[in-house]
Amino acid sequence: MIRPADESQSDVTLSGYNTGPPVPHTRLEPKLFSILRRGLTRKQLLRDVTAGVIVGVVALPLAIAFAIASGVKPEQGIYTAVVAGLVIGVLGGSRVQISGPTGAFIVIVYGIVQQYGYDGLAVATFIAGFLLVAMGLMRAGAFLRFIPYPVTVGFTSGIALIIFSSELRDLFGLRMDQVPADFVSRWGEYARHAGTVNFQAFGVAVISLIVIVGWPYVTRKVPGSLVAIIASTLVVHWFGLPVETISSRFGAVPSGLPSPHMPQLSWELVRQMFSPAVTIALLAALESLLSAVVADGMLGTRHRSNMELIAQGVGNIVSPLFSGIPATGAIARTATNVKNGGRTPVAAVVHALTLLVILMFAGRWAALIPMPALAAILVVVAYNMSEWRAFARLLRSPKSDVAVLLATFLLTVLIDLTVAIQVGVVLAAFLFLQRTASLTAVNQVTETLADGEEGRYESVGSLAGRTVPPGVEVFEIFGSLFFGAVERFNEALRRVERRPQVLILRMRDVHAIDATGLQTLHDLVARTRRRGTTLVLSGVLPQPLEAIERSGLSGQIGRENIVADIDAALERAKFLVSGNDSAAVDG
Repeated sequence: MIRPADESQSDVTLSGYNTGPPVPHTRLEPKLFSILRRGLTRKQLLRDVTAGVIVGVVALPLAIAFAIASGVKPEQGIYTAVVAGLVIGVLGGSRVQISGPTGAFIVIVYGIVQQYGYDGLAVATFIAGFLLVAMGLMRAGAFLRFIPYPVTVGFTSGIALIIFSSELRDLFGLRMDQVPADFVSRWGEYARHAGTVNFQAFGVAVISLIVIVGWPYVTRKVPGSLVAIIASTLVVHWFGLPVETISSRFGAVPSGLPSPHMPQLSWELVRQMFSPAVTIALLAALESLLSAVVADGMLGTRHRSNMELIAQGVGNIVSPLFSGIPATGAIARTATNVKNGGRTPVAAVVHALTLLVILMFAGRWAALIPMPALAAILVVVAYNMSEWRAFARLLRSPKSDVAVLLATFLLTVLIDLTVAIQVGVVLAAFLFLQRTASLTAVNQVTETLADGEEGRYESVGSLAGRTVPPGVEVFEIFGSLFFGAVERFNEALRRVERRPQVLILRMRDVHAIDATGLQTLHDLVARTRRRGTTLVLSGVLPQPLEAIERSGLSGQIGRENIVADIDAALERAKFLVSGNDSAAVDG
């Protein structure tokens, strides 16, 4: 429903559209549906349409450039921006997200196309779409925040370097049939063809770079990339320069969308494409949610992360049906949308429709764009992606983080993006577990308690002056009792020189326990029984207590031996060592 603008309305809180009552950010409802139900002012509708047209024009050269760099035809980038951009705009969980092909996918898409052709890419994109939908339905949006920062910077910087290196052929106009997918082989080919530089092409690229970088100082209302494309195209064709264009390499650009068709599915191809599909899904999820967070920061809003994942999934399911490539949220285009007044998903829909109109009525003119100009655009994209400042800053981090950063970066560049993300995440997880395990301590505190000293715990359950009966040992665990910390626990228990009648395990600082921790307690119960020692647990917190109950350990330990605090544990120990609990002593 469209309403006239009325700034006096109390529920108009964000540049002219009605926010209505607050909606939980985890709600699985597209933002567009919510906004249209609450009402949209004519003033804001006009702003969204204007912003959508501007972003559509901005997206045109980027869609073409990303498609070419990914090893597919230029029009396939436009198909992706139109189809996936429209679907995600309608179903998305962000107010202003603009989706389409992005630079993050270039490396993985190029590798798939080189090895399996477009059929393999279509299947991988299809699978990735279903994975994204599943992630959204399982409310996995929040968990993606746990990807370590060094991993993100490492593979992003690696992607930027690969994009830059892949554009040197067009940047210098080298006479090469094809750019190798392998990074090292690519530079070897560049060295062998160094004598084939086309200086007219290099001149066009340099001029395009100058325009792209310098145009924002003139005005930000018209994107520098569009000005560079138009200027370079006019110069090349006006002066008849011997520079390769889209039409000379790929032929004419179609003037419409292709008919929808299913990818060629086979079990063997699905099996081969599953691992790359996981990478595509992970990249799409990370970049789209990062873009949505950036937009939230610009507007003071909050996106629905799980709905955004579902929308990205549906967009990537539909994209290969129209010969498209993977799509995700684009930070630069989303920021352009916000800066030009876009505040609702209407702008994303208009952006897709604008690209469709351009494709239908001006597609043949797009075929005249010089390849060096597109290379210049991608060089700027690579620079912006490189995060070289963050990379340099991380090199001054702890050595473990530097190792994760460099491993992810080098694997991305030299091996494969899929391997880089998998190894980076696993390596970071192991290092995290090592750090977490190092925070877990198991101390024998019997002597300390007998001396009446509590150290840092004097103000919290102090034991000063309390008596530890003879034949009783008290241990205290600090931190989580999980598989990474179990060895520390076992080492501490092995330090007991004499066999006690009662072993008190104080667990007031154990906030979590896993299956390995439970097995360790099970082994401890069996060992103490063999030695004639009774185990008493003190101050068990809710999560460990529930785990102990569910595992059946409480029955083995004896529920009377699981007590609330150290006072009750000492009283229980006195009772046991006095010989009044024959059942416990026999155990």
